[in-house]
Amino acid sequence: MSLIVKISLLLLLIPSYSNSNWGFFSHKKINRMAVFTIPDDELFHFYKHHIDFITDHAVDPDKRRYAVEGEAEKHYIDIDYYAKKGENPFLNMPRKWNDAVNKHTEDTLRAYGISPWHINNMVSRLTQAFRDKNLDRILRYSADLGHYVGDAHVPLHTTLNYNGHLTNQKGIHGFWESRVPELLSDDYDYLVGKAQYVKSPLNKIWDVIEHSFMAVDSVLTFESQLTKEWPEDRKYNFENRGRVTMKVYSKDFTEEYALRLNGMHNRRMRESILTVGSLWYTAWINAGQPSLDDLMKSISESYKKEIESTNKKSSTNKIFGRDHGR
Repeated sequence: MSLIVKISLLLLLIPSYSNSNWGFFSHKKINRMAVFTIPDDELFHFYKHHIDFITDHAVDPDKRRYAVEGEAEKHYIDIDYYAKKGENPFLNMPRKWNDAVNKHTEDTLRAYGISPWHINNMVSRLTQAFRDKNLDRILRYSADLGHYVGDAHVPLHTTLNYNGHLTNQKGIHGFWESRVPELLSDDYDYLVGKAQYVKSPLNKIWDVIEHSFMAVDSVLTFESQLTKEWPEDRKYNFENRGRVTMKVYSKDFTEEYALRLNGMHNRRMRESILTVGSLWYTAWINAGQPSLDDLMKSISESYKKEIESTNKKSSTNKIFGRDHGR
């Protein structure tokens, strides 16, 4: 058997999805729709002017996982690691960073993810960028913040069993966050109302993490039940992706899974959109509501080069840290 034939057969056996959390589509959709939640006219016009950048660069943090060591830990928190004897892990985890470090050590926190604290830091960075009226940093932190907030709304970003590898469900990560939206997102409702000022971004994100973690059992259980009920030739089918034929979850299986989850994907995406807009708005308010009229311009050449460098590294390097196994 030739090497080409062997590779082709191997590809047929691998469910493959867009290499990004929530899928490229979902992250971009979240950032784009978050712009329309902004309640203040001046801030809305600023984000509307830069909406294509905010949308296109919603996936930059995923690209940096291939270029920057220490990036991956910012996308998740395995909160169930901190459960003791089946107890609620949130009772064993202080919300403030210094308190958490004192209780669990910084090495432990970084080993099992720092999502909520990193998002809180991103809000602070965006606030300072607004104060400084630094366009490069405002746009970068806005786009990045949208990405990390989106990840926090994904249940499988809150558990040790992030890809079903502990329950013989390997591949469920890409299935939940990429395949389901890929097939069903045309029917989602993205109109979520207006952003609100968030008094405590840290507490807000911890609440998001708790809600996401509460959904983990349903995410895993319904897929397991369906797998037992459906023969494999109904669970999977084959699709052409360019010049390659891929084994993917079938449309019927995907639709039934989404039905049993009772609209979970759309709810988590809607909540992501509103949270992103609210944190952008909060950062601007906390910065003193600076005028942004003189920032209706392009990013700097140095920032463009930084983006180009990251894109190049992301296409040639292996991921630093956890690979969710899509």
